[in-house]
Amino acid sequence: MTRNLLIIANDPPYGTERSWNAIRVAGALARRPEVEVRIFLLGDAVGCAVRGQKVPDGHYHLDRMISTVVHHGTGTGCCGTCLDARGLAEEQLVEGAHRSTLEQLTDWTLWADQVITF
Repeated sequence: MTRNLLIIANDPPYGTERSWNAIRVAGALARRPEVEVRIFLLGDAVGCAVRGQKVPDGHYHLDRMISTVVHHGTGTGCCGTCLDARGLAEEQLVEGAHRSTLEQLTDWTLWADQVITF
């Protein structure tokens, strides 16, 4: 039996570790054959999905982590209103992450057996 999990992240990509932990958990869950995971990025967390991030050597790259999670079949939605508020376009997102809506978040919430927020 497949379990459906939705992970919602709200924090910025760097400065706290909450979004990093959200994506780490999503990656661990996505590798389980009995689990289907979706990630929804709200607020400053939409910055996690911006490709080509420049970070110090030895620091984690959330864009690369999201790409890996997407490779495992995880849907990744980014709040369109939040992208607009930060001047970000869908073309700036990593492959597999998409501009999304509150309506899709609502649908995914109803789809999920469990919702985890960070």
